[in-house]
Amino acid sequence: MYQHYIALEWSQSNMVVARMSAKSERIEVKAWPAEVKILQDYLGQLKNRIILTFEESYCSQWLYTELKDCVAELIICDPYRNHLLKEGPKTDRIDAKKLVRLLRAGLLKPVYHSGEAFIYLRRMVRGYSSLVKASTRLKNQRTALFYQNGKKPNVDQLHGSSDLFVLEGIDRTLDIFDAEKERYGAEFKRLSSKHLVVRRLKSLPGIGDIGAVKIAALVVDPRRFPTRNHFLSYCGLVSHERLSGDRSYGKKKPRYCRALKEVFKTAAHTTIGGGKRNSMRNYFIRLTEEDRLPEYHASHKVCRRIATLALGLLKSQDKYDPNRRSLVNQHP
Repeated sequence: MYQHYIALEWSQSNMVVARMSAKSERIEVKAWPAEVKILQDYLGQLKNRIILTFEESYCSQWLYTELKDCVAELIICDPYRNHLLKEGPKTDRIDAKKLVRLLRAGLLKPVYHSGEAFIYLRRMVRGYSSLVKASTRLKNQRTALFYQNGKKPNVDQLHGSSDLFVLEGIDRTLDIFDAEKERYGAEFKRLSSKHLVVRRLKSLPGIGDIGAVKIAALVVDPRRFPTRNHFLSYCGLVSHERLSGDRSYGKKKPRYCRALKEVFKTAAHTTIGGGKRNSMRNYFIRLTEEDRLPEYHASHKVCRRIATLALGLLKSQDKYDPNRRSLVNQHP
């Protein structure tokens, strides 16, 4: 089948489009103002099958929504892996030519994007994460302000007028952040009651409203992970061994989703450290007392078990039942 391979370089002021066919090495390059209507008209004029690619960026989700119906296949690629674009001179035209060659050769690593169903959840999670990071940065600044004066936070008092002025501004901003966190918390609670998939995830030990919304928003479609190990790798809960010439050179962490790892690590810590017995705490006790595993390794196994169960619930569309073995018959 005749195919058009098209690579797009998009900026705030202009866009560059590079096109190749399956049978020719010739690359056609066009440059226009950055208007999506112009690009849609150009794609509509082309016949046969169109495969379009552009790199992950701040506007990739918007472009995905606008262009997905104009092409047969749309690949949003990971710029971290496109090392060919780093060599030699760099312009939009040169990058577009290199990108379309990588596309035709099948060497691009796609970044997952979804349609409109989970956009609201994903933006809520992103906004909350940014709020938490900003709040943490301010709290660190507040602590540093005390330490640089030889004082202990929440124990001693500052006396310098300039330090007191700065401290007052930080405390005032932190109060605003706390109010915003409560507003986000109320919205997460509403979302957990509205979405069935979030309510199912909340049935897992250690997973609350915020954690359940994060899992649903970041995973979206569990079928994109062929196996459990692919999902654990995406969550940063496994390491990859480096082998060459039948010799091991140790292990390394994959590039992973830090938000998901945080959710499952927090869930494991909550279930293990809680006063009440639950299936995860019983599992942890068995690992430490019967199998004689160190607490760190046992805790990591609990974390991977919760992640495996979350993937199983997303696939089975059922609630967690600690007495049911089908979801955990191959626990890590």
